[in-house]
Amino acid sequence: MNMPISHLKLRIYYEDTDADGSVYYANYLKFFERGRAEYLREIKISQSDLVKKNISFVVKKLDIDYMKPIHFDDLLNIKTYIKSYRTTSMIFAQNIYHENGDLLCESSALIVFINLSKKKATAIPPEIIKELNRAL
Repeated sequence: MNMPISHLKLRIYYEDTDADGSVYYANYLKFFERGRAEYLREIKISQSDLVKKNISFVVKKLDIDYMKPIHFDDLLNIKTYIKSYRTTSMIFAQNIYHENGDLLCESSALIVFINLSKKKATAIPPEIIKELNRAL
């Protein structure tokens, strides 16, 4: 599958770091979430429209490899793309690069679409599949 790649530039602020000026490990999750949200926006998938239709998605599985620390005031490039998708789920691949090109962190997230009222997995809506196929 040859999906487009989204690039999100992100500056690290003091609030993102712990006592030694490195990014607190849990904050990486926020950065990856922002990257996925921007990716979907870029390929014309509106999360707010999905919620209006009683559909959302949740992270079912997340793998992260913290390779090098990220520090206060670093400028990052978060690269995001959809590795694959099935009937009810998508796998996002994401990498965080320092502005100098160093790979700092890799992640893979299994995202499952859910029916909000039933709290159960549901098929990816046809309009989403259409946008995913258009993005290929």
